[in-house]
Amino acid sequence: MVVFVLASVGNSGMTALILLDPRLHTPMYFLLSQLSLMDLLYISSTVPKMVSNFLLGQNGISFLGCGVQMFFFLTMAGSEGLILASMAYDRFMAICHPLHYPIRMSKVTCVKMILGSWTLGSINSLAHTVYALHLPYCRSRAINHFFCDVPAMLPLACVDTWVYEYMVFVSTSLFLLVPFLGITASYGRVLFAVFHMRSKEGRRKAFTTCSTHLTVVTFYYTPFVYTYLRPRSLRSPAEDKNLAVFYTILTPMLNPIIYSLRNKEVLGALGRVCGMFSSRKT
Repeated sequence: MVVFVLASVGNSGMTALILLDPRLHTPMYFLLSQLSLMDLLYISSTVPKMVSNFLLGQNGISFLGCGVQMFFFLTMAGSEGLILASMAYDRFMAICHPLHYPIRMSKVTCVKMILGSWTLGSINSLAHTVYALHLPYCRSRAINHFFCDVPAMLPLACVDTWVYEYMVFVSTSLFLLVPFLGITASYGRVLFAVFHMRSKEGRRKAFTTCSTHLTVVTFYYTPFVYTYLRPRSLRSPAEDKNLAVFYTILTPMLNPIIYSLRNKEVLGALGRVCGMFSSRKT
């Protein structure tokens, strides 16, 4: 509950801060506002139900509720991976091709990236949700997880699901592994350019921005890829649940902290917005 409150305040505050401060109306911060919004919806899709079950002493969820939870969770998971890739491309263009940056990362391009991330994530999520809910479940209805996750539901089906498991692997590769490889390639080129900068201040600023983003990428992708790209025979329910706590609960809380504490522009915007509201009161 404490983590959920911190994540909700941090991500909603980051989104509001970017909208209120004109100096943060840049492609990088617009993408960051979408990441914060996704993290807010991400943690809201699992933790409130966990809390209510704990307080009420229940461990159940309705069939419709399971489908809704699965849809929002998968939508945020896929969309966030694409947004992180868009943010990496933004930093690549800003540092490696600064003269082309205003053209390549225009407002129209930024909006297309955001809409594309939400749309592709939603379509992928809808396909998986509909298919998973149409599987015949003739075994136990007890899902060995703290939310309705596709890999945890497949063992309960009374049909062979190897084809669908292969599709899950392909989908995970497209939405997680491919963007991750793109991010790695982008930041490899960015770090090469940073080390060859003559300005120490520019090098420090670029390195701080990139290291912040790489930290978030590592926290997000590592447990996800480790969970979804392994065959079922190599996974254990206890290990899957422990990893899921990290990317569904802890990461949404850590992201706004990482971006605010290590970013002078965000801290400066926070001071200006607080000063603006305090001056209005006086």
